[in-house]
Amino acid sequence: MTDKKPRKNMKGYYMTTFFIGLGFFTMGLMDPLYDTYIPIFLGRYISSNAVIGTIMTLDNMFAIFLIPIFSAISDRTHTRIGRRMPFIITLLPLSAFAFGLIPFAALTSLAFLVIMIFALNVFKQSVRGPVVALMPDIIPGDIRSEANGVINTMGGVATIVGTIGLAQLMNVAINLPGRGPTDNILAFPLAGILVLLAVLLLFFFVKETKGNYEERASKEKIPVIKSLKQIFGEKDKSAFFVLVSLLFWFIGYQGVLPFVGKYSVEILKTSSGSAALAAGMVGISYAIFAIPSGIIAHNHGRKKTIRFALIGIVVVLLLIFVHSMIFTAEGVSQTLRMIPFWALMFAFGMFWVTVITNSFPMLWQMADYANMGIYTGLYYFFSQLASIVAPPITGALIDIFGYGSLFVFAALCMFIAFLLMSKVTRGEPEND
Repeated sequence: MTDKKPRKNMKGYYMTTFFIGLGFFTMGLMDPLYDTYIPIFLGRYISSNAVIGTIMTLDNMFAIFLIPIFSAISDRTHTRIGRRMPFIITLLPLSAFAFGLIPFAALTSLAFLVIMIFALNVFKQSVRGPVVALMPDIIPGDIRSEANGVINTMGGVATIVGTIGLAQLMNVAINLPGRGPTDNILAFPLAGILVLLAVLLLFFFVKETKGNYEERASKEKIPVIKSLKQIFGEKDKSAFFVLVSLLFWFIGYQGVLPFVGKYSVEILKTSSGSAALAAGMVGISYAIFAIPSGIIAHNHGRKKTIRFALIGIVVVLLLIFVHSMIFTAEGVSQTLRMIPFWALMFAFGMFWVTVITNSFPMLWQMADYANMGIYTGLYYFFSQLASIVAPPITGALIDIFGYGSLFVFAALCMFIAFLLMSKVTRGEPEND
């Protein structure tokens, strides 16, 4: 009988993980503002929710190809500053610039708005894979759930900054030449400035190049197609079932997310600045529970923790459906409309961050150093496929059945993911 190697812990890795998390901070800052306000901006020109949902998927069509491609390219990149960093320090600043221009494009024309949405996502989705793959390059496999918890906390803090802090500036009017006082602008350029600051800190405090990593990468270089064949040709289909499971839970998530802002404004009657508070509640719980969820999975297993969280999400979504049927009628006070909804979104975030914190480490645990980016790219391929599939479906459901159908559809997807995860047998630190 062989002795098990002692499990590592996070001591000595917290500061490094924090600075790596600045890359996630940039995504956590931009994504909720994007998901909340882009449908509102599009709504100025388009009345159909199905059409808006379709346009919201066009940017993800870039992502479904760009994230896996750039993840794989970064696997095979060797520079003086590392293999991920060249992409981070060029593409993230371009993302920040495009993001800051979005509200000005929305004031000009639908065509200009769509062009800027596309430009933003070309840059942002190209860099997302290298940003995410940076962490497993540096952090040992045993502690990636806890490290991913730290990183997701950074994303949660960014969501709070964006949705509860910066989003309030959408109510502040600024004087624009030829237009006079104009609101629904300030959050985006200020978020772009914060992204630039995060990139500078990430570059100066995370030193990616380590001799042993360079040596391992050169020895283990595997062609992309061969690596993909290895992944999908394995007798054990755990990686496949994790990927299909995440496809379904992201269909549920991405089906709801683009319409929460519109739901808040149109049904719950919030102001434009308060439309992002629902996403802000998710961000708060994200920041609070990301690290504990990684610790729980470390002690009780990633698969068991994820499946428990998926059932929790199903229950929360069904409760939101009940709320949408009961507390949005005429005569119901604004307090009863908003407070229970925000509380449920907080609970949703608690369970959602538990799924996200532990699913990535499951895949990384099945990967080798040479194909870490490919596994990262596959994760995003399936999640972005969900982003393409889900919004048109849920937009059409809203047009036909009303907003309540949104939450029932998402609950069904989460339950299917729960069933699929029962087929996963690998991904725990002790068995890979």
